[in-house]
Amino acid sequence: MTTFQVFRAVLRGRDLRRVELAYVGFNVSEYAVWIGMLVYAYQRGGTTQASLIAVLQLVPAALCAPFLGMLGDRHPVARVLALGYVAQAAGMGLTAAAMAADAPVAIVYAGAVFAATAVTVTRPAQAVLMPSLARSPEELTAANVVSSWVETTGGLIAGLVTGAALTIADAGLVFGLMAGVVILSAGLVYGVPSPAPTPGEGESSTTEEALAGFRAVRNHPHLRPLVGLLFALSVLVGAVDVLFVVVAIDLLSLDQAWAGYLNAAWAAGGVVGGLVAVVLVGRRYLSRPIGLGIVVCGLSFVIVGIWPSTAAAVILFLLADVGRTVVDVAARTLLQRTTSADVLGRVFGLLEGATMAALAVGALLVPPLVHLGGAEAALIGIGLLLPLVGAMIARPLLAVDRGARVPVVEIALLRSMPLFAALPAPALEGVARALEPLELPAGTMVIRTGDEGDRFYAIASGEVEVRQDGEVVAELGRGGALGEIALLGEIPRTADVVALTDLRLYALEKEPFLTAVTGHAPTRRAAAALVSQRHPASTQPACAAKGRELPAPDLAVVDNDPQA
Repeated sequence: MTTFQVFRAVLRGRDLRRVELAYVGFNVSEYAVWIGMLVYAYQRGGTTQASLIAVLQLVPAALCAPFLGMLGDRHPVARVLALGYVAQAAGMGLTAAAMAADAPVAIVYAGAVFAATAVTVTRPAQAVLMPSLARSPEELTAANVVSSWVETTGGLIAGLVTGAALTIADAGLVFGLMAGVVILSAGLVYGVPSPAPTPGEGESSTTEEALAGFRAVRNHPHLRPLVGLLFALSVLVGAVDVLFVVVAIDLLSLDQAWAGYLNAAWAAGGVVGGLVAVVLVGRRYLSRPIGLGIVVCGLSFVIVGIWPSTAAAVILFLLADVGRTVVDVAARTLLQRTTSADVLGRVFGLLEGATMAALAVGALLVPPLVHLGGAEAALIGIGLLLPLVGAMIARPLLAVDRGARVPVVEIALLRSMPLFAALPAPALEGVARALEPLELPAGTMVIRTGDEGDRFYAIASGEVEVRQDGEVVAELGRGGALGEIALLGEIPRTADVVALTDLRLYALEKEPFLTAVTGHAPTRRAAAALVSQRHPASTQPACAAKGRELPAPDLAVVDNDPQA
């Protein structure tokens, strides 16, 4: 699936298009008001106050996120998403009004904290809603990819918009504009149909889930250097948010708008780094790209600290985030290569929870560095962070990398299938690692009508015949996909699949399959609703490509024909 095809698949669905456009507004506003508030705080209390307001926004958000994230499972999720946007707009509007009225800073900060906490509603609700709006599994995967791209480019757009707004006026304009943007997002998702909530199903203690993640890292020593490296990356990002304000206003003596422009340069580096990271898919060893990314990122900050200039800052901050992004993608990929499926979700859950804490640590790290030696010392200190961590974990990281298995054949097979082709590199390799090879002789009944749908199959070699009610409805070969409709719909198999020749299959268990296709494990209930409501849209085109008419709407097989 090409980039154009991914966007076309998402934009042609009216409700899905509205949700994604609303998500664009959300991402731009989230980054923009973050930059605006840091500039506002810096102008009133310098680096210390900017760091404190960053922490003040992060801590309540981190504490409330697990509870607010449950709302989409217990209430109509489109309504939750719309109300979350309204709450964010209210917080931003209050902040803008307080700034315009020269109200006490406590009121200004209270509005910003409220908006930052309301932000934590959006991503979980978005992940639950999208599967119910997609018309096919391929469209669902494409929607998740587009959301990922929106996240990556949101910082770039926000940096440019914030820089322009700060040039015209002050942070109050940033908050006022973004309140309007988020209100538009709320209007876009209002009235979008929601899957029926299922109260009580799958509820578990948030504390237990967090402890499960810690236990996984404790019991699997190879995870520690990778988790430590990813934590250090988040510390770096938290420091950068504050540091760019200091560099723009204090070190380079630029207008406050340059805090936004430096953030835009950094975000542009993330976009470039994401493109560069594509070459990591299927690469045997990842320790070298990780090491190179660490050096590029760290050295860029050090050079700006030694020879500060506006041109150098823009170019080197862009380059720094290229390096950081490569390290992030490679480390997450290596984490997936070396972690068993039964603990991988817990480990990534732990990482999500740790990210907020790491951002706060990074924000608190800047003031003492600035106090010791000015902005130059802060740049050099932040630049040395990743190299120091890299030196500490070098030996265990090399050992982990050498022992990792790269599923090159499986990756190539998945890349040939529209269902998985658009997945990001780490997710694709994680799915490939979860595949189990299966050899079957000719004549074997691979799938039988009425059986439980517990596995997905990808055909690596050989051919199968699909029969429904005794009639042959399709013949599939390499790259053919078997069984996804039964998995998504949680229904029995609705067709017989017989091996015409000796077969080599790769099997994928239900849980990792649903996680990969929906992009978020808790959304599997919404994915099941998608299949039960829109079966014909996800099955008829595939068989029609073979020139046959489906005798019934339910089929457990979807062809891999790219024209389907």
